[in-house]
Amino acid sequence: MAHPDFPEKKHYEGVFPAVRKDGRVYFRSSLTYRHKHISLGSFHDPETAHGAYLEGLRLLNTPRTTLDSYTEKSPLPFGKWVSLINFRDNDIYFGNPIYMGQKLFYYYLSPSHVLKFDLDDLFYYSSHKIMCRGRHYFVADYGIQVSILSRYGIKPYAREGRDFRFINNDSTDFRRENLEILNIYRGVSRDRQKNGQYLYTVRIHIRGNYIVGRYTSEWEAAIAYNKAIDILKRNGVTRNYTPNYIEGLSPSRYADIYTKTAVSPKIVNYRPSTSPSNQ
Repeated sequence: MAHPDFPEKKHYEGVFPAVRKDGRVYFRSSLTYRHKHISLGSFHDPETAHGAYLEGLRLLNTPRTTLDSYTEKSPLPFGKWVSLINFRDNDIYFGNPIYMGQKLFYYYLSPSHVLKFDLDDLFYYSSHKIMCRGRHYFVADYGIQVSILSRYGIKPYAREGRDFRFINNDSTDFRRENLEILNIYRGVSRDRQKNGQYLYTVRIHIRGNYIVGRYTSEWEAAIAYNKAIDILKRNGVTRNYTPNYIEGLSPSRYADIYTKTAVSPKIVNYRPSTSPSNQ
């Protein structure tokens, strides 16, 4: 027996009716190309679903249609356009909006918002959908939002220009050769001096930023931050700080640097207000 919203007399190729849990009818559209079954999405009416099916076939069989040909009038979402055209041109299908280049691939968040990645990252991003909030890009990994910068050794608290930079000034180019990590430790910023050498300034936030000190090496700076945490805790500050973990340093060498590293008197003498709201 035909469903009243999907009469038997009219056949829509590539369209299949379905019913939601609340009883509402919707229509799935799909096609098969090069032995690959591809879902095109769900639609409110069979005509639009069939239009998506025809549009999908057209994309797969018309080489002159490119990503730039997309318009909002298309019954297919742009992400599906990317997937289909990549399949047509490169003989590989991704559910995510990825288009393969020669030595890189492009991840399309929209027609005008495109990220670039090394081919080494293809497997990861073919199975992890990238989301964007402002200039923050992240994926859902085991139900947790994870910044994509973490794949490149850049900490979640890192700030562009201070802790890392895009070498070619293109903040959508995440190829590893284009990412330079400037500071790997929490609370540490690297400052170039007039003589070309660097000093490492350490800041810690209590009620505003306090300068812990300036140091000639990253290790010394990272340990100074840790020492400042210990001092503040002994002084009664209840804030939960995360110390730096320094790889490649033996416990005895760490202890030696820790002991010799000076910390600003403002940190040493800091005492929290007796008011809980100021702690």
